[in-house]
Amino acid sequence: MAQKGAQLDREVFSCPICLDLLKDPVTTTCGHSYCMKCIKSFWDEEDEKETHSCPQCRQTFTPRPVLLKNTMLAVLVDELKKTGLPAAPADLCYAGAEDVACDVCTGRKLKALKSCLTCLVSYCEKHLQPHYELPIFKKHKLVEPSKKLQENVCSRHDEVMKMFCRTDQKSICYLCPVDEHKGHDTVSAAAERTEKQKELEVSRQNIQQRIQDREKDVKLLQQEVQNINRSADKTVEDGEKIFSELIRLLEKRSSEVKQQVRSQQDTQVSRVKELEEKLQQEIAELKRKDAELKKLSHTEDHNQFLHSYPSLSALSESTSSMEIRPLRYFEDVTAAVSEVRDKLQDVLREEWTKLSLTVTEVDVLLSDSPAEPTTRAGFLRYSCEITLDPNTAYTQLLLSEGDRKTTLMSNHQSYPSHPDRFTTYSQVLSRESLTGRCYWEVEWRGDGVWVAASYKNIIRAGRSTDSVFGYNDKSWSLQCYNNSYTFRYNKINTPVSGPWSSRVGVYLDHRAGILSFYSVSETMTLLHRVQTTFTQPLYAGLLVAYKVGTTAEFCKLK
Repeated sequence: MAQKGAQLDREVFSCPICLDLLKDPVTTTCGHSYCMKCIKSFWDEEDEKETHSCPQCRQTFTPRPVLLKNTMLAVLVDELKKTGLPAAPADLCYAGAEDVACDVCTGRKLKALKSCLTCLVSYCEKHLQPHYELPIFKKHKLVEPSKKLQENVCSRHDEVMKMFCRTDQKSICYLCPVDEHKGHDTVSAAAERTEKQKELEVSRQNIQQRIQDREKDVKLLQQEVQNINRSADKTVEDGEKIFSELIRLLEKRSSEVKQQVRSQQDTQVSRVKELEEKLQQEIAELKRKDAELKKLSHTEDHNQFLHSYPSLSALSESTSSMEIRPLRYFEDVTAAVSEVRDKLQDVLREEWTKLSLTVTEVDVLLSDSPAEPTTRAGFLRYSCEITLDPNTAYTQLLLSEGDRKTTLMSNHQSYPSHPDRFTTYSQVLSRESLTGRCYWEVEWRGDGVWVAASYKNIIRAGRSTDSVFGYNDKSWSLQCYNNSYTFRYNKINTPVSGPWSSRVGVYLDHRAGILSFYSVSETMTLLHRVQTTFTQPLYAGLLVAYKVGTTAEFCKLK
C-alpha cells in the first residue's frame, strides 16, 4: 500500500507534457497542472489559431490565459523531492526478455509502445510523444512494437525496403531496381499489399463458403443417422411382432434377424459418424485458417504481411463432397419377414438365405458425387436444348434459328415492353431453368461474347453495371474475345489462360455447386471452374459485345 501511495504521488505531481516532476507548476482554469515552460511552449504553437486549449481535457480559452505559479503545488513538489522518489514497479514499464524495448532509453529500457517503420526505431510512451506532436513526424508509419524492424532494411543498400519485386517475389529498396532488380516488375510494397489483401479476402470467402458447405453436410449426416436409427428400430419392432406369432423355431430365426439388423445398423451408423468426424475436423481446421488469415489481414507491416502470406494462404485438400443415396433403409427387411410369416417351416428354411442377404444389402451411399466428365462424349450425355427468351432480350438483339441464335443489330427490334427485358446492356437469358447436371455449347463470331449463367432475379434495368453478367453475386460469366478470356464474378476479374476457340462448352452440376467453362475444339480444355453453392435454378445467358454483326448461338448437340 505504501508503494502504491508513493507511486500515486509521483503521478499526481508529474507534468502531463514532459512526464517529469513539475517545475514552476501552474494550474489552468480547468484544473490541470503543468510546468510553466511546457504549457507555454504548447500554447506558443497554438497562437496562430487564436484559441488555446488544455492538452488533457481540450477545454479552450480565449484569449490566452495569463499563468501564475501555483505556490502551494510548488511547495508540495519540493517536499516530494526531499523525501525521495520511488521507482515505478519494473513489471509496469520496464522491458522484459519477451518485450520490445525502447531503442532511445538509456540504462534500463522501458517497454516500447509503438515501432516506427520510417525511423526503424521502437519508442516507449515518453519518447514517442514527438511523433504525435511534431509535424515532421506526421507521415511516419507507427505500428505495434516489433522486434523485426531490421528485416525492413535492404542488406545490399542499407535502405528501408518500401518496394516489392513481383518478378522475384521479394521486398526491395528504391535502389534495387537500378542494379540487382533492373528491368523487373516492381511496385510499392503498399500496392502489392493491396493486391495480396484482395487475394486474402477471396481466400477467406472460399474458406467461409467451405465451412458453410461442410456444416450443411454435417447436418445431412446427422439426419441420416436419425433415419438409419428410426428405420432400424421400426424394422426390429415389426420383426419381433411377426416372429412372435411363430412357433419356437421361428423365435430362433427372429433373434438372428434382430442380431443382423443391429449389426448392420451399427456398421452404417459408424460409417456415417466417421465421415461426420472428418468433416468436423475440416471445419475446425478451416476456422483456424480463417482466424490466421484474419489476423494477418490486420497486420500493419507490409513486409511482414508479404513474408507470412504465402505460407498461410495455402489450403489443405478438402474432404470430398458426398451424396446420400435415397433408400428405404431396412424397410425391405420388414417386407421379407412378413413374407416368411405366411409360410411354414419348410418355406422358412428355403428363404432364410434370402432374408439374411436383404439385411446385409442395406447401405447408405457416402461416396463422392459422380465425377465431372473428361471427354466431349461424356459431356454430351448431359447435353440440354437451350433457347433464348425474347422477353429478356435487349432491343438491339435479333433472335433467329428458333431462338437459339442472337445477333447485335444497329437498329432496335420491335419487342413489346416486358419487366424481364434487359434495358441497358446487350444481354439475353434462356427460357429454360437449369438444375441437376447440364451441358451446353455456344458458337460465336465477331467482336466478343460473354457466356454466362445467372439467377432469374438479376437486375434488368438501370444505367448501373450491376445488371451486367458477372458484375454482381447473381451471375457468373466467361468473357471471350479473339485473343483472351476473362472470368468475372461479383465485379472481380480472373484472367484465364487456354487455347482460343470460337466454341465454348459449359458444364453445370447444380447440386454439387460446379460450373465449368471449356474451350471446345479437337479436345476439351478446362478454362475455369467455379465451386460454390447454388441457391436458385440457373439460366444460361449471353452478352453480345458491342460490335454490330457479332453473333452467338446455342449449338444443337443431339
